[in-house]
Amino acid sequence: MIWCDRLVRIFTAGGVEVQALQGLDLQVGRGELTALVGVSGSGKSTLLNILAALDVPTGGQAQVAGHDLLTMGPKDRLVYRRETVGFIWQQTSRNLLAQLTAAENIELPMRLAGVARGSRRARAGELLELIGLADCRDRLGPQMSGGQQQRLAVAVALANQPHVLLADEPTGELDSQTAGEVFAALRTVNAELGVTVLIVTHDEMVSSQVRRTVAIRDGRISTEVLRHTQTDAEGREADVAQEYAVLDRAGRLQIPRDFVETLDMRDRVLLALEPDHVGVWPDTGPGSGPSSRAHSGHGPDDGGDTPSGDERDA
Repeated sequence: MIWCDRLVRIFTAGGVEVQALQGLDLQVGRGELTALVGVSGSGKSTLLNILAALDVPTGGQAQVAGHDLLTMGPKDRLVYRRETVGFIWQQTSRNLLAQLTAAENIELPMRLAGVARGSRRARAGELLELIGLADCRDRLGPQMSGGQQQRLAVAVALANQPHVLLADEPTGELDSQTAGEVFAALRTVNAELGVTVLIVTHDEMVSSQVRRTVAIRDGRISTEVLRHTQTDAEGREADVAQEYAVLDRAGRLQIPRDFVETLDMRDRVLLALEPDHVGVWPDTGPGSGPSSRAHSGHGPDDGGDTPSGDERDA
């Protein structure tokens, strides 16, 4: 549903070029609920704006639901934003019109798209019921809590039945309990409507409750955490998470920052090829790392066959 290949976005300010995205690759399948995490300046919001057709990439390729985001003209982008993707901003004031009721906010995108009045009302009622706000149908935005307004924003974004829902820090201004209610609404629409959901977040609670968390660092996808339910011999279920480094087509990967800091890796590292894995060692000078005789000649010869205790497998 979402496909990015070597995506690049360069901003120029005051004669200085800044690469917000540096050859980013990403795929999100139909119906997935995925969290995108990263520190400020990592490129996650830039990516989301490109996927929402609010920005244009400098290079590479990007497609959403079969639409080529690099070749669309202004009119195509307007139709795309109206019909293919829904977008939720962090600030509730950007998602809703304060002078309209909850139902009127949901109906507005459909009205702009030319949907008949009866169909608009029916769709608004269905969405309000789905996100647990049926009793707020005639309330104005300011008469609702922050969590209710963000759940309403989810319904507004889904008004025209988009294929993809994009959310930029949707729980960033909420307390943990209220944020949980908003995330529950996102999970509900994902499960009930089958819409593909991509959430940019720094909230650990959100990222820990999705099956897939993608981390972005320095404009590239760095790691992914995949979660699944595992059943033991006695029938007990437990959620299991596994972190993976992402390997691009040039063979590059980013070692997780905590690994780098723990082993004080700088400038260069030593590599050794094993039959079923690659060993990575910090460069501590001559004699460090595994035995070259035991590792196909890729590591320095320290005269032994046992890898160093500092080995980290990739």
